[in-house]
This record gives sequence, C-alpha cells and structure tokens, in this order.
Amino acid sequence: MLSQLFRTKNLNDILAAAEQPQTQLRRTLGPLNVTLLGIGAIIGAGIFATVGTAAAGDAARPGAGASLSLSFCITAVVCAFTALCYAEFASMVPISGSAYTYAYATLGELIAWIIGWDLMIEYAIGNVSVAISWSNYFRTFLHDGFGINVPGWMATDYWTARQIPGVLESAPHLFGVPIAFNFLAAAIVAALTVVLVWGIRESARFNAVMVIIKIIVLGFFVGVAFYFVSPAEMTQNWTPFQPQGWGGTLAGAAVVFFAYIGFDAVSTVAEETKNPSRDLPIGIIASLVVCTVIYVVVAAVFTGLIPYEELKTRLATETAEPLTMALDHVAPQAKWATTIVAFGSVVAHTAVLLVFQLGQPRIFMSMARDGLLPKVFTRVHPRFRTPHVTTILTGIVVGLLAGVANINATVDLTNIGTLFAFVLVCIGIPVLRLKDPQRHRPFRVPLGPFLLPLLGAASCMGLMYYLPPSSWWRFVGWLMLGMAAYASYGYNHSRLAGEPGRVRRASVGQKLGAVGFLLIAVALYVIPHDMSATRFLAALSAADDPAHGRANTGVSMIGIGLVLAVLGLVFGLLSRRADGDHARR
Repeated sequence: MLSQLFRTKNLNDILAAAEQPQTQLRRTLGPLNVTLLGIGAIIGAGIFATVGTAAAGDAARPGAGASLSLSFCITAVVCAFTALCYAEFASMVPISGSAYTYAYATLGELIAWIIGWDLMIEYAIGNVSVAISWSNYFRTFLHDGFGINVPGWMATDYWTARQIPGVLESAPHLFGVPIAFNFLAAAIVAALTVVLVWGIRESARFNAVMVIIKIIVLGFFVGVAFYFVSPAEMTQNWTPFQPQGWGGTLAGAAVVFFAYIGFDAVSTVAEETKNPSRDLPIGIIASLVVCTVIYVVVAAVFTGLIPYEELKTRLATETAEPLTMALDHVAPQAKWATTIVAFGSVVAHTAVLLVFQLGQPRIFMSMARDGLLPKVFTRVHPRFRTPHVTTILTGIVVGLLAGVANINATVDLTNIGTLFAFVLVCIGIPVLRLKDPQRHRPFRVPLGPFLLPLLGAASCMGLMYYLPPSSWWRFVGWLMLGMAAYASYGYNHSRLAGEPGRVRRASVGQKLGAVGFLLIAVALYVIPHDMSATRFLAALSAADDPAHGRANTGVSMIGIGLVLAVLGLVFGLLSRRADGDHARR
C-alpha cells in the first residue's frame, strides 16, 4: 500500500497524454506573451495592498518600516531560487499542470496530490484576496473619480463590516440579519470567467494591454511622489531604517511574498505556448526580474512619503489602500493623483485575476487526466479549445468566496500554501536529476542540482516561519481535508491504480482513514486561529481561559482522527498483505 502511495508517472506518458486530440489546447503564445502573462500575474494586489501591512506591521507581526525595499530584495532572492527550478521543469515537461505534474514525475502520487490540492490555495484562494482588494480600489476609483459612492455593505464581507462603524446599520436586513456581501468582487470574477472561456489568445491580448497600463501608473506614482516630496524629506522618513530590527524586515519579506506570487503561473500555459522549452524559462525569469526592479523603487518611495509611526496609526484607523493613502497624506488636494493610482490598481488587480483564473482550471484538468479528479474536468470547449468546465466551476467558487471572505486571512493562507508548493518543486530538481539523468533538459539550474534548489527550499521554509499562527492552523487543516478527499476518491480512481477504466471500491481502511483526516481538518478549524503554540498549550490547562473549551474540543477531535487514520493505515496494510497471499496461492 505504501509503495502505491508514492507511485510515479512516467514523463513520456505525461507528455503523450497532453497530445490527445480531445484534450489538446491551442498553441498561440510566444516569449513576449509569456513574459507579459508573468508580469500580469505578479504585479497586482501585492504591491498595491500588502505594502501597508508589510511596512507598518499589525497585531500578529512587526513592520519593516523603511527597510521594506530590503524585504522585497530578500523575497526576490528566495523566489529566484524557485524560479530557476520552475524554469528547468517547465522546459523539460511543458505541461499545464505546473508543480503538480513535476511532483507526479519525481516525488510520487501522494505528494503530487498534496501539491495539486495545495495549489488550489495559491490560485483559487489567492484570487479571492485579489478580488477583494480589487473591490476596495474600484470603490475608491468610482468615488474619487466620478463621485459615485458604492454602499459599504455591497463591497465588504460581513466580518469586516462588523468592524467598520455604520456599515451594517445601513445595510438591508433579511429576517432581521444585516446583509453584507462583496458584490463588486464577485462581479469582476464573473466577468473574467467569461473572457477566459472565450479563448487564450484573447485573454493574452487583454492581459498585455493591462500590463502596460499598470506599469505606467506605478511610474506615475513615483513621479507624483517626487513632485510633492523632496529627496531630503524622503531620506528623513527612512530613519530609522529598521524600526523593528531584522525581525521586522524578515516579517515584511514574508508578507510581500504575496506580491511575487504569479511567476510560477507562467508554467500553467505550457500547452498553449509555441516553443515551451525556450519560451517558458524566458517568461519566468524575465517577469521576476522586471517586477523586482519595479517593487524596490515603489517600496522606497512609499516608505519615504509617510513616517513609520504615522503610517502605523493611519493603517489602524483608516480603510484606504496604502498607495492612495500615502499620496493623500502628502497631497490631500490632489484627488486627481489618487484617482489615477486607484485606476492603475484596478487594472493591475484585473490582470492578476485573469492569469490566476487561467491557471487554476488547467491544474484541475491535469489532475483529472490522471484520474485524481472526475473526468468531467478534462473537457475542452469544442470551439474555443479552453477547459470551460473547470473555468466556470473555478469562477463560481472564487466569486462566492470573494463575496464573504476576509482579505487578511486569505493573503496569509495564500502565502503559506504557495511557499509549501515552492519547497516541493525545489526538492524535485535533485530527485529527478538522480532518477532520470539522461533526459534532455533545454534549461538547467546553474551550479548543479543541489546548491540552489536546496537553498530555495530552505529559504521558503524560513519565510513560512515568519507567517502568523492562524495561517498554519488553516493550512494544515486544508491539507487534512485534501488527504480525506484522496483516501475516499483519488487513490482508487488514479490511472496508475490498475486497469484503465476500472475503479476499485474503497476499502474499510480507506474509509476509516478518510473519516480520520476529515475529523482532524474540522478540528483545526475549531481551534482558535490567533493562538501561538505556547498560547494554545496554556489554554488547554487553564479552565478559566476563554479559549479553553474550543482548544480541548479541537484536541479531542484530533486524537480521535489520528486513531482512525492509523487504524485505516493498518487495515490497508493487512488488506494488501492478504491480497498478496491470496494471489500467491
């Protein structure tokens, strides 16, 4: 049974499956298209929305202050290690499944399932964050540019609305309950879903226009900032450079990692690229370099506009987005400037939404090809040659979640999920070099298969360490939910499980394991998410602690779940041994 969990898929079979006429995608993208898709995916909510938290900090972490530019540089180095690994894999295995496909060929089916399940966090949950941030900037753009005021209850989730005075009071009520739903966020997801079903060529052209616009707007932000604030004033605001020491700088690096998510999404269009072995490495590396230069400049200007202590105060008491807030601080009379920046942010967010909504369905399609998800996910539109079923399904889920979710929780969850995926990709490089050294690799990670990939894995784990406890609780809970899904469906439906078209029934061991993992997942969401490990242990022993009841309930459920999972494994091993003895007789 254990060997079955780590069965690997032959690379030649992976490449052959992608060439099946009924599931083949249209190859229309060149190196410039791919690079622009990468830039479109990277520059978005990260630079426009997360720089505030990264610079000022919050209750869960210290802020980087003026060292925010250094935070971006640190994160860029970490991402560069991973980008080189993605470039080698993408040139060698030009398949739309991205890290999922690479893991299937190197680390085995169970790890591939985990990373495929994990990538749902990066693309789907990440897009929820982007859609929420898009809604905030679009609302600012309408207000400052045209005097149109969108009611707060139409552009805010319920949990955020509870913290903003007057929002729930002004909202309509249903059966006495105030309605607060981010209709703006849901609407943009729906609109882009239509574009993505329409076709990849049209999506790429749309993205290229948006990339040009948002680069111009970020340049405009820098130019306006220097117009209103002298270099001497900026230098003064950069002191102290590290108000919270290296802890603040590294915590800032963990936050702004969200700003770099996207270069890996380039690999998901491998089957729609004319020359993927050449164009994908170019697109991945070039987009990362261009975005890093832009980020460092914008971060330096942003922290130079407003003193650290004042930045902390304003972010804690205002709902404005960071870049527009900074301009409003130095030039409150220049509403035209904040309007233009808000417009640029709307465009930037739209580009990110487009690319991430493009990536998620293609990962679903790759998993379905392998039998790990239902076959319906492999369907390609007969006219547009796009994975329309998975695109529409993704649009529905992301749109609904964007309407009800809180942005802070989704950003941290996206960061930890993506970093985990990056760790596995980095580990996959030396594994495949050892397992299949003779395979043609159009691009190779420099300095050998060990140094940079292992540095990449270690540095990603380092950034994960600086994320708040809540993201860890939610992430592990999501993985346990994925394990339950694999035990109940993926394991038996896998094309590597046996004869094609024949599905084995789930054994007693698998059913026990699935229930056990499901209990653990639920338990991890029952436990209060704002608790560190030390605080959690204290809550278990202190009966008067407000979190005592939830903490103990969660631990009890985890204990029962672990027992069931272990029993499931034992039953599975005994069943496999019995089948083997029967076959020998």
